[in-house]
Amino acid sequence: MKNETTALAEASGLRTGAYWMPFTSNRYLKRNPRSRVLARAEGAYYTTVEGKRLFDCLSGLWCCPLGHAHPKIAEAVSNQVRELDYSPAFQMGHPKIFSLAERIVELAPRGMGQVFFANSGSEAVDTALKIAVAYHRVKGEASRTRLIGRERGYHGVGMGGISVGGMSANRKMFAPLTLLGVDHLPHTYDAAQMGFSRGQPKWGAHLADELERLVALHDASTIAAVIVEPMQGSAGVLVPPVGYLERLRAICDKHGILLIFDEVITGFGRLGQAFGAQRFGVTPDMITFAKIVTNGVIPMGGVIVKPAIYDAFMTGPDTAVELFHGYTYSGHPVAAAAAHATLDALRDEDAFRRSRELEPVLEQAIHSLKGEPGVADIRNIGTAAAVELEALPGKPGARALKVFERGIEEGMLFRFTGETIAVAPPYIATKAEVEAMVDKLRVAIRAAA
Repeated sequence: MKNETTALAEASGLRTGAYWMPFTSNRYLKRNPRSRVLARAEGAYYTTVEGKRLFDCLSGLWCCPLGHAHPKIAEAVSNQVRELDYSPAFQMGHPKIFSLAERIVELAPRGMGQVFFANSGSEAVDTALKIAVAYHRVKGEASRTRLIGRERGYHGVGMGGISVGGMSANRKMFAPLTLLGVDHLPHTYDAAQMGFSRGQPKWGAHLADELERLVALHDASTIAAVIVEPMQGSAGVLVPPVGYLERLRAICDKHGILLIFDEVITGFGRLGQAFGAQRFGVTPDMITFAKIVTNGVIPMGGVIVKPAIYDAFMTGPDTAVELFHGYTYSGHPVAAAAAHATLDALRDEDAFRRSRELEPVLEQAIHSLKGEPGVADIRNIGTAAAVELEALPGKPGARALKVFERGIEEGMLFRFTGETIAVAPPYIATKAEVEAMVDKLRVAIRAAA
């Protein structure tokens, strides 16, 4: 491994012009990129090309809770490249992907049965939507093609995902390409009713009844599936009201509609259990996952389905392809090796317990920011929290950007979207590190006032 001095020297010489950065203000960043270019990472910290150490306040992008450069994951990836670096996914398999599917099913809520692998959360969502529509077709209900998402929902950037997603900025540029026959439930956030809530808000379960209105509007015979995030992470940690998910499950059961949980963020311990479904006590028909399954080291995603869904496709000649869908890199052996090592580490390091133990620490610390200048709301559940800021007059997004930039000066890498600062520290973080993170956030909020 290159030493730190060499790595920093190489990174500091990079030219930025050729790279079109995703979800980034390219022109603004590239005017002075050095504080925003990361050269290396270890444990719960990044190091920039300027040599500044940053605490990883969002576990990468919600995906690295075991910390960076985990030795067992690195070793597993290195060994796998030498053993079997690629295996065709179509009409062939390899041992690690079969055993990985079994392990994921064992972690999933009782009643789940099979896993279809993809390479990201976006691909996992589009896969789940295709499975939902195809499932009804093979069941003789070809009229069930409508998909129901939710306002402020984020389901990746595939065409299916942005269609069922509810973030206008992600949709407006591509509106002509979005799927037909999609509708949306209202989001569950009301600051007047649930401001500064800790965990699940008590108000809002009745909002699930809007699904009954959509059923009355479109008729159940046309609706294939409802997809929601158990906890809406990208929208700013929007926590489901008590009883809301249970009500959605009951309405879907009543009308024969599949319920999909997008657990790309919540899967593998972010809410203290393997999946959000277990935290909330509601089992969907499908679960999408990605991110933490490999600790962010290698891209991987997938869909967990109930056996009844899988079995519905297993008809006709046994030599026939049952589902015409998949990716060149589905179940990639290097990703599978990283996932096995990640699941080993989650187990051996008792990571879900550590996540649960950090929850009250984060909750107490983050809510101490109430009353700070410009703080409009605070929300939290599991090891995830968000601080909603008041916009500066005539400058939407400017306050959060100022907080983000001051955070870097203070040695913290926060996540900001709109006027929201989100945090989701690694499970390996200490109580002192979480408290220091919030103390530095306080400094940044005051500086941006």
